[in-house]
Amino acid sequence: MLTDSHHRTIRYVRLSVTDRCNLRCSYCMPEHMHFMEREALLSYEEILRSMQLLHTAGVDKLRITGGEPFLRKNLLQLLASLAPMFDISITTNGVLTADYVPALKALGIRKINLSLDTLQAERFAQITRRNQFSAVMHTLDTLLLHNMDVKINMVVMDGVNTDELHQFAALTANNNVSVRFIEEMPFNGQEKGFSGIQWHYQKILAILGEQHDLHKIPDAPGSTSLNYSIAGHLGHIGVIPAYSRTFCGSCNRLRITATGGIKTCLYGCDVMNIRDGMRNGLSDEALLSALQDAVWQKKKDGFAAAALNRPMLRESMSLIGG
Repeated sequence: MLTDSHHRTIRYVRLSVTDRCNLRCSYCMPEHMHFMEREALLSYEEILRSMQLLHTAGVDKLRITGGEPFLRKNLLQLLASLAPMFDISITTNGVLTADYVPALKALGIRKINLSLDTLQAERFAQITRRNQFSAVMHTLDTLLLHNMDVKINMVVMDGVNTDELHQFAALTANNNVSVRFIEEMPFNGQEKGFSGIQWHYQKILAILGEQHDLHKIPDAPGSTSLNYSIAGHLGHIGVIPAYSRTFCGSCNRLRITATGGIKTCLYGCDVMNIRDGMRNGLSDEALLSALQDAVWQKKKDGFAAAALNRPMLRESMSLIGG
């Protein structure tokens, strides 16, 4: 098992398979993004070796992210190799996802997080700088048709989409979905500065409570979200205090960037690079030892990690991994 000095055991890894994306969300990356060369990315062989090592170390939950993961060629082939080892979930922007839903279901992959920050086509184009709203909504319909386990992730942005909170909550009335409202974070990679935490999770809940009868429900172990049912609704909602960082005490995850960087905290810097270790000929035993050393030094919370990583807090989320 990979454990840190605060008695937390790592059971969950978020793996970015590409930094490329077919949207240009203003809070995530600049309009003109420089993506990594293919040779800099983890190859599928390197991904499989890394995941096999983590599997032997007790990691049993894997989230595939990007960028947009479905831009990576032959992704289904990779997923088929990983499915026997992990409980797999995928975070996607939904532009290309609809056609893959039957194949994902056949692999036993049903947990899909759909990033969607507005229910208005014109606003979607403004936020993402692309006209792909109809494609994303088609993916949502397809996921629901196939009874997939769907979570809709909405980043709450001051002056952008806060007038849609109730409309998003209403999606849970007749659909068995979870809508999660996420605090905006400073990893925006954009020209303008971070707008600050105007809409923290407590404010979001207060606004939602004005029109909806919220009831707290249990959160899964290691969950980053605080979850609530709404009286009379089939689905439920959650808030993710991504900036407030209230969930750090139960954090059980690692992040691996598309270029092999290991992050023990979203707000921290890379603590090692597993791609470089493999390409430099390190044995599995040496890689596992390095991973354990890195995990042992995992900071108590995101504030401590950020204090050591201030120059990097403006990097694009597409580079970090979703």
